Amino acid sequence: MRYHAGMARTGLVFVSVIAVASAAGAFEASLDQQTLAEAIEIGQSRIDDVRSRFHTVYRIEVVQPPVDYIEVVTPFRRIALDAEAHTRAGDRLYGQREALATLGDTPSRLDLVVEMTFHPLNNYVGVPEFGVTLVPAGGMAIEPRGLIRTPRFGPRLSGTPLPYPYVTGPPTTQGSQPLLGGSLTATFDGMALDARGTYAIVVKEGGKDVAKASVNFGRLR
Repeated sequence: MRYHAGMARTGLVFVSVIAVASAAGAFEASLDQQTLAEAIEIGQSRIDDVRSRFHTVYRIEVVQPPVDYIEVVTPFRRIALDAEAHTRAGDRLYGQREALATLGDTPSRLDLVVEMTFHPLNNYVGVPEFGVTLVPAGGMAIEPRGLIRTPRFGPRLSGTPLPYPYVTGPPTTQGSQPLLGGSLTATFDGMALDARGTYAIVVKEGGKDVAKASVNFGRLR
């Protein structure tokens, strides 16, 4: 009985962290010691459901070919992802020093990771020149500070969580594998965004819109 009670208390602690994250009301472009600790706690949770529930609101299903979905990575989620990656690797000593190193010299960085699947009969030799912008209601499009296009040769495993770092090594060479998809990692300055605003995420190719989705930063942290 003591074991089950302890598990129940542990579960309540992590659920309360999720509740705080959900009720934040705005993503935080700057993290203090308390928010760093909360992000680390989520990433280090031994309860899979705690982590999956947290990550769910950051994934936007698009399903507008070739775009499948978009992952939003705020500074808070970046720390949770990094702590989770270290925990999966058996490193449970991840703390605030490591978190600050992860934030580095771009602590307010916000990433949009656009996952795409191409037509199987495409003749691409690399990821086309897709672009990504954020457009506030009634405002001008905001271009990213940086954009990385990463090809994917072969199928993507369904249900695979967002890895962190997003790219752990050089892109796989084509060889006998067809180019079936890819990802776009667009980087924005969180300080330049309305932390409670709703933005359109627009993916373009050759000046034409190929996919649109909406992100409400007020629902994130």
